[in-house]
Amino acid sequence: MAGRVFLLQAGVVLLLVVVALVALVLQVQRDNTEGARNRSSTAARFVAHSPGLLQALDSPDPTAVLEPRVVQARKDAGVDYVTIFSPAGIRYAHSDPRQIGKHILGTIPDEPVVRLAKSPYGPAVSASIPIRRPDGSMAGVVAAGVTVKQLNNSVSQQLPVLLGGAGVVLALSAGGTALVSWRLRRQTHGLGPAEMTRMYEHHDAVLHAVREGVVITGGDGRLLLVNDEARRLLSLPPDAEGRHADELGLDAGITDVLMSHLPVTDEVHPAGGRLLAVSVRPAAPHEGGSGSVATLRDTTELQALAGRAEVAHERLALLYDAGVRIGTSLDMPRTAQELAQLAVPRFADFVTVDLTEPVLRGEEPGEPCLTLRRTAVAGIRESRLFPLGQLITYAAPTPHARALRGREAVLEADLRLAAVWQQQDLDRAARLLEDGFHSLVTVPLRARGIVLGLANFWRADRPESFGADDLTLAGELAARAAVSIDNARRYTKEHTVAATLQRSLLPSGAPEQNAVEVAHRYLPAMAGVGGDWFDVIPLPGARVALVVGDVAGHGLHAAVTMGRLRTAVHNFSALDLPPDELLGHLDELVARINQEAGWDDTATIGGTCAYAVYDPVTGDCSIASAGHPVPALAGTDGAVGFPDVPVAPPLGLGCEPFETARLRLTEGSRLVLYTDGLIDYRDRDIDDALRLLLDILATTPDAGAEETCQALAATVLPPQPSDDVALLVARTRLLGPDCVAEWSVPRDPAAVGPIRAECARRVCTWGLEDISFATELILSELITNAIRYGEEPIGVRLLYDRFLICEVSDGSSTSPHIRRAADTDEGGRGLFLVARFAQRWGTRYTARGKIIWTEQPLHTGTEGEGSGDLLLDQWDDATL
Repeated sequence: MAGRVFLLQAGVVLLLVVVALVALVLQVQRDNTEGARNRSSTAARFVAHSPGLLQALDSPDPTAVLEPRVVQARKDAGVDYVTIFSPAGIRYAHSDPRQIGKHILGTIPDEPVVRLAKSPYGPAVSASIPIRRPDGSMAGVVAAGVTVKQLNNSVSQQLPVLLGGAGVVLALSAGGTALVSWRLRRQTHGLGPAEMTRMYEHHDAVLHAVREGVVITGGDGRLLLVNDEARRLLSLPPDAEGRHADELGLDAGITDVLMSHLPVTDEVHPAGGRLLAVSVRPAAPHEGGSGSVATLRDTTELQALAGRAEVAHERLALLYDAGVRIGTSLDMPRTAQELAQLAVPRFADFVTVDLTEPVLRGEEPGEPCLTLRRTAVAGIRESRLFPLGQLITYAAPTPHARALRGREAVLEADLRLAAVWQQQDLDRAARLLEDGFHSLVTVPLRARGIVLGLANFWRADRPESFGADDLTLAGELAARAAVSIDNARRYTKEHTVAATLQRSLLPSGAPEQNAVEVAHRYLPAMAGVGGDWFDVIPLPGARVALVVGDVAGHGLHAAVTMGRLRTAVHNFSALDLPPDELLGHLDELVARINQEAGWDDTATIGGTCAYAVYDPVTGDCSIASAGHPVPALAGTDGAVGFPDVPVAPPLGLGCEPFETARLRLTEGSRLVLYTDGLIDYRDRDIDDALRLLLDILATTPDAGAEETCQALAATVLPPQPSDDVALLVARTRLLGPDCVAEWSVPRDPAAVGPIRAECARRVCTWGLEDISFATELILSELITNAIRYGEEPIGVRLLYDRFLICEVSDGSSTSPHIRRAADTDEGGRGLFLVARFAQRWGTRYTARGKIIWTEQPLHTGTEGEGSGDLLLDQWDDATL
C-alpha cells in the first residue's frame, strides 16, 4: 500500500512539474515573439524615417547610398536582417550584400505591417513600412526581421534553468512522498489494501469458521485472542480473552503448555474428556512481543483409528517382507526356516513348520498325511515344543489334524480351554501351558491344491490371543511360503532325477589300461547338476584317449546333452579317428542336432571338448580342443606350463577346421585336463587360478596322479563353485623295448613262414606258450592277406601289454570284412578264424595305409584239442 501511495504522489508531482515547464516555455516563447515584433518595428521605422531616404530611392544608384545605412541599422537594432526593396520587390539594399538585386519572398505590403513572413534565413517575425513620395506613390519598402530560429535559441538558453528548477521541485516532492510511504508501510507491515482486506477476512474465518482451535497468549500468560473452536474444545467462558490462563480452570497440562511459550508439535493432552493435539509456536517474530500461538486439534477418534491403521500397516509390512525374504533359495528346510524367522516376534512368539516325508524327498504327496517331520523351529526363547527333525503323528481330533484334513486354517484362541489339543500329548501339553503357551493358529501349507505340511503359530509371552484377523494373516503367510516350498520341492525332484541320470551317464571308474596312471574328480555346482564330463577310453595298440568336455547350462537338459555327447565321443573313438577329425564329426553332430531343434533355446546344445590320444609305445600325444581350456603339462624335468594347443571355436558353430598339436612325453609326465569350473570363480581372476595350478604342479614333481588330483582339488578348486568341475590327471607310462617286437615283411608269400616262426619264438620268450598256436594262426592269416591284397610297405608288430597285441600294417586303405563262407568256397574263412581266436580285432587307418590289429588274452588255458576242433568245424563231412 505504501508503495502505491508513493507512486501516486510521485506521478502527481511529475505531472505538475511537466505542466509548469510547458507553461513556462510557452510564456517565454510568447514574450520573445513580442520582443521580436517590437525590435523589428523599431528598426524598420528608424530606417524609414531616416533623412534623405526618399532622395536615395530616387537617385540613379540607390544601393550605394542605402547599403551603409542598412548595415548600420541592423547592428544598432539587434535584428537578423534589414532590407530596402523597390515597389517591384527588387532589393536595393540588404544587410547581407548577397541578397541585393534579388526579388523578395512573399507579397509587397501596401501599409505598415508586422507579420510572420518568409526570409532568406527561414521563417521570421518581419516588420514592413512602405516609403511614399509626396504625391502618394510608393517609392519603396523598408523591412526588418528577427528569425524564429533566434527565438528558439533564446528559449533553449533558458531551458537548463527551467529544467534544473523542475528537478529540484521533483526531488523535494519525491523525498516527502517517500517519507510518508515509509511511515505508512511501517504501520501496515507492508500490506496493501487488498491484503489488508483479506487479512481481516481471514481473521474472521480463524475466529469463527476454522475447525481448529487457536489461542494467542501474551508474554504475561493472558489470553489475547481465542477463536470459537478453542472455546468449544476448552469449554472457555465468554470473557476468557484478557484473563490469565491459570484462572480458567483448564487441565494442568494444557495450562502449562499455554504459559510456557515453548515450541511443541502435536503434543497430546487430555482436556474435558477429549484428547487434544497441541502445537505451540512463539509469536515474537510476528507480533514483536514474547507471547505464543497455540493450535488445538481434537484427536480422540484419530487415536483409535491410528491404532488400527498401525496394526494394518504392520501386517502389510509383514506380508511385503514375506514376499522378499521367503523363498530366497530352492532349499525346502531353508524356506521353511525363513517363514518361521519372519513371523517371530512380529506375529507370533513361536513358529514351527512341519512337512510330509514325500515332500521332503521331492515327491508329490497324495492325500493329506497326519505324519509329518518338523522342518523348522523359531522362537523368542527355548521351548518344549517338538524338536527339529522329529517325526510327529497328529491325533485325529487335534487342531493340526483338522487343519490337514479340512485344508483350512484352525484357530485355538485359548489353549487352556482346548481339551482336544491336550490329548495329543498330555505331558507335553501341560509343560507348554506352564511355559505360557496360550494361543495357536495352525495353517495347512497348500500349493496347487496339494497339502505340503503345516505352519503352526504360537503365542506365549504376548498376552493377546489370536483373533479372526490373525487367522487371515497367518493364511497369507502360509500361502506365500507354500508356493516357495512347492517350487523347492519340484526343483528337488528335478535335481534328483538329473543327478541320478548324470551319475548313470558319467564313468563309474577308470577302465583298465596300462598307458597312463589316471585320477579324476567330478564336483557338481552349487546351482545343481551340470554338463561337465570326463572319459578314459582304451584304444587299439595299447593307446588311450583322454576326454574332458563341458555342456553349457545346468539341470536335466544339460545332463541329457552330456550323455549324448559322451556316447558320440565313444562311438567316434571306436573308429580310431585322429583328435581333429573326431572333434570335426562331433561338431557336425551338434550342429545337426541344433538344426533339427530349430534353435529353440530349450532344445539347443553347445559346449566345449578337449580330446587327447596317448601312445605308450612312442610317447606321442595328440591333442585337439574345441573351445576348451588348454591342458596343463608337467614334465619330468620340472618344467610346467600350457602346451601350444590350437583352440578352435566351441562345438556346433562350424566356423573353422580343428587342428591337432603333437607332443612327445617322457615317462612320468603329468597331463592335467579340466573344465572351466576349476579356474572360473567370481572372486578370483582366471590368470591367478592358472598360475596357482602351475605352482601346484611345480611343487609336487614326484606326486602320482591321485596325489596331484587331490592337491589341485584342495587348492585350486573354488570353495563354492558356481559351475560343476571335471578334473582328469594322467601320469604317463612307456611300454618297455622288451615288450615290443617289429618286423618288415617283403611282399612274397614265401616270407610268411619265417616271419610266423620268429613271432612264435618271441611269444614264447614272453612266456605265452599257451597262445602261441592261436597267434601263429592269426599272424599267418593277416600276413597272407596283406601280401595278397595289400601294398608295400608291410610290417608286423607285437606288443606285450595287458593283452598280446598283433598288428599287421600295409600301404593300402582297403579294409577287410568278415563274412561266412559258403560250403563250396575255397577261401573266406581266415578272418572268421581270426575273430574266433582273438578277443577283439579291427582296423585303423594311418597316413601311410592301414593296420589290422588283434588282442588276445595272455592266458586261455591248454591249447591243442580245442583249437583243432575249431579248425575242423570250418568244414563239414560233405565238403571233405
